[in-house]
Amino acid sequence: MTRLTSCRSRQLYRGGLTLAPASRKGALMTDTPPLMLFNSLTRSLEPFRPLHAGEARVYTCGPTVYAYQHIGNMRAYVFADTLGRTLSVHGYKLSHVINITDVGHLTSDADAGDDKMEKAAAAAGKTAWDIAAYYQADFESDLARLNIRKPQHPRATDYVPQMIEWARSIEAKHCYRLDSGLYFDTATVPDYGRLARASTDGGESRIDPVPGKRNPVDFAIWRTTPAGETRQMEWDSPWGRGAPGWHLECSVMSAALLGHPFDIHTGGIDHREVHHPCEIAQNQAHGDCDHSGAGIWMHNNFLIDRRGKMSKSSGEFLRLQTLVDRGFHPLAYRLMCLSAHYRSELEFSWEGLLAAQTRLKRMVMAHAKSLDQLREPPAQIPGDCWEREGVTRALVERFVSAVSNDLNTADALTVLDELLALKRTAPECVVTAAHEMDRVLGLNLGRLSRTDLRVRPKSATIDAEAIEARLAERREARVAKDFARSDTLRDELIAAGVEVMDGDPLGWDWRVDI
Repeated sequence: MTRLTSCRSRQLYRGGLTLAPASRKGALMTDTPPLMLFNSLTRSLEPFRPLHAGEARVYTCGPTVYAYQHIGNMRAYVFADTLGRTLSVHGYKLSHVINITDVGHLTSDADAGDDKMEKAAAAAGKTAWDIAAYYQADFESDLARLNIRKPQHPRATDYVPQMIEWARSIEAKHCYRLDSGLYFDTATVPDYGRLARASTDGGESRIDPVPGKRNPVDFAIWRTTPAGETRQMEWDSPWGRGAPGWHLECSVMSAALLGHPFDIHTGGIDHREVHHPCEIAQNQAHGDCDHSGAGIWMHNNFLIDRRGKMSKSSGEFLRLQTLVDRGFHPLAYRLMCLSAHYRSELEFSWEGLLAAQTRLKRMVMAHAKSLDQLREPPAQIPGDCWEREGVTRALVERFVSAVSNDLNTADALTVLDELLALKRTAPECVVTAAHEMDRVLGLNLGRLSRTDLRVRPKSATIDAEAIEARLAERREARVAKDFARSDTLRDELIAAGVEVMDGDPLGWDWRVDI
C-alpha cells in the first residue's frame, strides 16, 4: 500500500475558550513526535501517515438503535472522540463518521435469529422506524453530554440501494445462495480472519452454524425474508425481498463517505473478532482497494463491572442517565474513561466514578483560580504565552508526548494535574496551556463550576436550597460556639442523606450519600 507523506502544515484548531490567534511557533503541536497508533491488524504501534495529505478520515462503528446505549458502549465513542481531537490538534482536517445501524443487526453475531430492530419494535408495539428515531436521538444526546464532537451520523437504511449494488458486484466470484439469503464465501479472499487472529484467538467461533454454509465462518450478505413472513424493513433485491446483512453496511457507508482506502477504522474489541473481519473480506472482494479498506484498525477494550462485561443482553445495564440520576456529572464518566488506556479493560465502580468526579472538581477549581488571577480578559491572552514559562512549556511537551504515544491519556491527565497545581507560574500561562490540553481531553474545564460537580442523586429527599440553608445556620452556630445546635443540624442533614464534609480542601460543603 502506498501512503502519501504526512502534511507538514500544522494549523491550530481552536474551540471552547476563545484565545488570540497563535503563531505557528506557539501552537500546541509544534515540532511534535510522530503520532503513534496501535494497529490491531498488525498488533503493533505504527506512525500515523495520512492517505490524503493534510486530512484524517476516520470511521467508527456506531450503535444499533434498538435500545438505550450502556456506558460500556459509550466508552468506544469517548475513545474515538479523543482520537479525533488528537488528530485535529496535530493539524489534520478531520472527517469522522459514526454510522447508525437501524436495520440488519441480528440478536447475536450469528447468521440466525431476529433482527434487533424488528424485535424491539414488536415488543414496544411501534414501528421499527419510530424505534430507530427515538434511540438515535437518545444516543446523540449522550454524545453531547459527554462533550463528544458531533461527527456525521448516516443511517444504514439510507444506503440500502448501494448495499444491493455492492452485493451484486461481488456475487459471482465471492458469494453463493441459500434459501435464507446470499452468503459470502470466506475462502475466496486471502487471510480471512487475520484481524481476529482466529486461528489462535478463537474469535470466529462466535459465528453460529447455518445449514448449507460452505465454511463455518461464511456470513450473510443479504437475508431473504422467509415465505409467509413480512418485515417492517425490507427491500426488493435480486435474491428476493429482504434486508442486508449487518456487516455490509459499514463497507458500503465507509466507501461512500470517506472513500476506499481511508485512514483509521475504530470500534469495540468485540468487533475485532467477527464484524470487522467480515467487513475486511467484503472490502477485499469489492476491488476498490487491495487491502482491508482502512490503513489502521483500532479497538478499545471492554468496560467491566463486578458482574462481568457490560452487555445489553442481560437486560440490566448502566446508562449515562443512570449515572446522572445518581448525582454524577457525565464528564466525570469521560474522565474515568480517560484515566485508563483505551486498550486496557476498565472496571466500573461507583467509588471509582466518585473519585473521577472529585478529581474533575479539583481541576475545575484550580483552573477557575488561575482565571480569577488574570490581569487581562482571556480573549486578549496571546495564544503562545505559555512559551514564556519554561516549566509550562516542559509540561506541554510532556502532554504532547503522552497523547502522541497511542493516546496515553492516563499520563496526559497526570501532566494536566501538575500544570494546574503550579504555584509560582503566570496564571495566563497556566490558563492557555490548560486550554490547549483540554482541546484533546474534552473536559470543559473553562465551562464547569464546582457546584456543577456536587453529587446529589435524583432520589434525594432534600433540595439544594434547603441544604445550603441548613449549612449556613450550622456555620453560624459553630461561630457562636453553639456546638449542640451545630450537632443537631448535622444529624438532621445526615438523616436526610447528606454527608457534611467539614474541612474538605476542595471546598465541598456537602454531598448527598449515594
